[in-house]
Amino acid sequence: MKKEYWIILIAYIAMQLSSLFGVPLIMLIADFLGQNPENMHILAVAYWLVISFTITLVITLLLLRKEMKMGLAPRDASSAASAAGWAIGGIFLALIAQATAASIENMIGVEMGSENTQQIIRIIEASPVVILISSVVGPILEEIVFRKIIFGSLYKRFNFFLSALISSVIFALAHFEPEHILLYSAMGFTFAFLYVKTKRIIVPIFAHVAMNTLVAVIQLNQGNLEKWMKEMENVQSFISFIAV
Repeated sequence: MKKEYWIILIAYIAMQLSSLFGVPLIMLIADFLGQNPENMHILAVAYWLVISFTITLVITLLLLRKEMKMGLAPRDASSAASAAGWAIGGIFLALIAQATAASIENMIGVEMGSENTQQIIRIIEASPVVILISSVVGPILEEIVFRKIIFGSLYKRFNFFLSALISSVIFALAHFEPEHILLYSAMGFTFAFLYVKTKRIIVPIFAHVAMNTLVAVIQLNQGNLEKWMKEMENVQSFISFIAV
């Protein structure tokens, strides 16, 4: 594995652990400035997410700048048109994989819903800028780390299934929700498939960004969506009544 890849992995792990001191540091600064600690905790988490993820992305892009100049995609990569098609189709593949895995988890007794997702939504509601982290910066980093580096390195030695399995399980465990390991692993397999199929890391990045954005928008507007669904049911009932 390239030296730059090892540095990116170390930076990513450090970012994941950095909240242990980063959040208390921001809380300390807020307290020094006279801010109410009770109101600052969730904001401190939000601020540190923005800081740590942004710094890690900048480090990652700087380390990959030589590859970016040479072109991230190999010569046998899919054409731009084909890649665009797979990127759009990948959104639906990811949603299908997520829905299928969630159904299987429900069948074996795992409660539906992700506490990780709900926590992110609460943070976004407190500081809307965090949606850029959860929907854009986070997916970019995850695809570079788990697909380009980890999966890509394994795929040079092993077959697709084993490489995707190992990298997807690591991807799942990195979300700190072991009860949903099947759900996250299904997503990992889907993004690994898109990467292998097109040989362009931008394809799983696009699908991942789009899926996370869609989930965030739905979660943030859940109340409005439920209201809309009830209104549609009332309209349907009224139309049925008139038809009779």
